[in-house]
Amino acid sequence: MSDALNFAWIIDPLESLNLAKDSSLELMRAAAVRGHHLFVIEPDGLQATQDQVWAECKPIRYRSENQLPEYCQAPIYHPLSHFHAVLMRKDPPFDAEYLYATHLLELAESQGVRVINRPRALRDFNEKLVTLRFPHLTPPTLVARQVSAFREFLDIHQDIILKPLDGMGGRGIFRIQKSDSNFNVIWEMLSAEGTRTLMAQRYLPEIINGDKRILMVDGQPLPYVLARIPSPGENRGNLAAGGTGRVQPLSSDDQIIAEAVGPFLHQSGILLAGLDVIGQSLTEINVTSPTCLREIRDQTGIDGARQVIEVLEKACRHI
Repeated sequence: MSDALNFAWIIDPLESLNLAKDSSLELMRAAAVRGHHLFVIEPDGLQATQDQVWAECKPIRYRSENQLPEYCQAPIYHPLSHFHAVLMRKDPPFDAEYLYATHLLELAESQGVRVINRPRALRDFNEKLVTLRFPHLTPPTLVARQVSAFREFLDIHQDIILKPLDGMGGRGIFRIQKSDSNFNVIWEMLSAEGTRTLMAQRYLPEIINGDKRILMVDGQPLPYVLARIPSPGENRGNLAAGGTGRVQPLSSDDQIIAEAVGPFLHQSGILLAGLDVIGQSLTEINVTSPTCLREIRDQTGIDGARQVIEVLEKACRHI
């Protein structure tokens, strides 16, 4: 393919990716089908000199949906300017090393490198706190450290969810009811006795119908969502917490949320995002490494990964 592009993924080690579900692998598949050159960069491979951001790059060959891509050449050091696009897809935690990576990627971006999602957006938009920009879409929410604030919030709403700001996959999420005698110990554990900021939201009983993931590509929703249904006795729908994924059409309420958030995502340089919705309420906006592309394609044939690559192709060829 004469107009093949060079795409690099910054990811955790290939062998750690879930072959059946990982959305980075879906994006690689879509790019390979369209004839592009694929590379992976592990986070510890980023380097910077006075005038350039470099990386240890591993050329890969996509094989099939049932096999992980294979390394097809020894690692090569390239400036990031070698690539038409660099896709930052490392999973959380959003720790100091992740923060430093966004600084290096923003430096590369200032030198003309196309980075998806934009490093500034990754750094600035905590996936839970960013929902506060859309108060009309969210359930009643409190962000605080003081136990007295959470006690008052619980007194008002009687049934709440308490969660850390840096969690993923449903980890660290607790449901607390007014009669719960474990309130203090849960707060002490999650907040490290008031030294860490937490988020509380009113419990949404609609969770029994699923924690919906709306995938947004360049500010537009895919026509289907993945509803992650909690297992019996569980309050979390996350697939990593044992939830079951069920694909269903985008509802009119989902469309309203997508239309409200879409322009913000587009303007912020967030090409691929996942909106988490319970009932009619927005609970999170995932921008680091949104998942569910594979599940939606498997159950509907809708190829969201191809849409992402097509947007990148258009952007890269019309600089």
